[in-house]
Amino acid sequence: MKSPAVASRECRLQVALDFMNLHRAMQVAREAVAGGADILEVGTPLLKAEGAEAVRALRKEFPHHVIVADTKTNDAGRMEMEIAAKAGANVATVMGFSSESTIQECIEVGRNYGIEVEVDLMETPDPETLARRAEEWGAAYVSVHCPIDEQMRGLDPFDRLRRVRSRVSIGVAVAGGIHSETAPLAVKSGADVVVVGGAITKAEDARAATSRIKESMRTLVGADTEHFKRAGGDDAAIREALSKVSTPNVSDAMHRSGELAGLLPLVPGSRVVGPALTVRTYPGDWAKPVEAIDRAKPGDVVVVDAGGVPPAVWGELATESCLQAKVAGVVIDGAIRDVDAIRKLGFPAFARHVTPTAWEPKGFGEIGVPVRVGGRVVASGDWIVGDDSGVVAIPRARASEIANRSLDVLERENRLREEIRRASTLSRVMELLRWEKK
Repeated sequence: MKSPAVASRECRLQVALDFMNLHRAMQVAREAVAGGADILEVGTPLLKAEGAEAVRALRKEFPHHVIVADTKTNDAGRMEMEIAAKAGANVATVMGFSSESTIQECIEVGRNYGIEVEVDLMETPDPETLARRAEEWGAAYVSVHCPIDEQMRGLDPFDRLRRVRSRVSIGVAVAGGIHSETAPLAVKSGADVVVVGGAITKAEDARAATSRIKESMRTLVGADTEHFKRAGGDDAAIREALSKVSTPNVSDAMHRSGELAGLLPLVPGSRVVGPALTVRTYPGDWAKPVEAIDRAKPGDVVVVDAGGVPPAVWGELATESCLQAKVAGVVIDGAIRDVDAIRKLGFPAFARHVTPTAWEPKGFGEIGVPVRVGGRVVASGDWIVGDDSGVVAIPRARASEIANRSLDVLERENRLREEIRRASTLSRVMELLRWEKK
């Protein structure tokens, strides 16, 4: 028997509820259903955190909706399919890279317990062939993951979807960072089910977000979205992404690291984002920091290791020079002066000390070498982000990854903020007592 999602051949919207807390998942589910969601997915994190009770809760409140248990089964298929079916799921998933016997066992159990099986083609070397075999074995769906990395690199993220679609007649679901701008492309590429996670579950208003995506799927016209898009690997995309987030967002994305400790902003409200041009100098010797301005590219951040102590190696005239050279900002593990003038200029400057005293330009030091600033090693080309909370440094090799992780942190916080404003607190929303380490 085909599920409603397949029988009608109408593309349906599936919301992936990837939460740790059932009460948060249920609230988003209510908003999403009100916005027109067709299918509710108990995401793998929610299954691991709350177990089959999450399926039961959704089945009880939404008796007429298709419920997917994203079990991602890789072994013990008989038991996991039985659990999902008895809890009330209509569909459960098995990984395509599992053994053939595991996939076939899941499908057989599905027949016995009245649950449809979806074969997840993620990480399979030949998804088209496996999709065809899954159909022959009796699977109801196959799911295609369109990697966000390919989307960020400007490649066609739905090429794999079209190839799989051409090989099977069963339902094809597609997932992978889909939002209101890309959902119509998924429909045009042959998806029966468009799976959306963060663009709904992290939205401040999940109902409105769902409605917007549903409308884009109906009209096949993308709707612009500010959030939920990911940056590519080029400098312009990284800069744009990092300009949207705060240093706390970045620190969280780096697992509470990255801070250049003790360096504070001199100009309240200023922000800086850009690749580092590093300088090592002797305390008070301002020659190399000033020479670095002439070597900097527009948008660079001059990062100075001055030993963390006075005298000053930077002041008003160096700042004026940066404005001419279009340098984005300066970070000094040492001392700065002329703070009143720098504030009037509005130039992003961060330092450990403020002093009126400088020294002579002797020329000790180097430009472009790895330096130690705020307790961390910073190399030229590493990305610097600074704001009122301080400064963080991101290794260049991880800049695109961390920029995207930081956007994810921001989006999750946007949703949490909205839940708190609905007369709650962070502790209650996150169920902190429940999740404290025992």
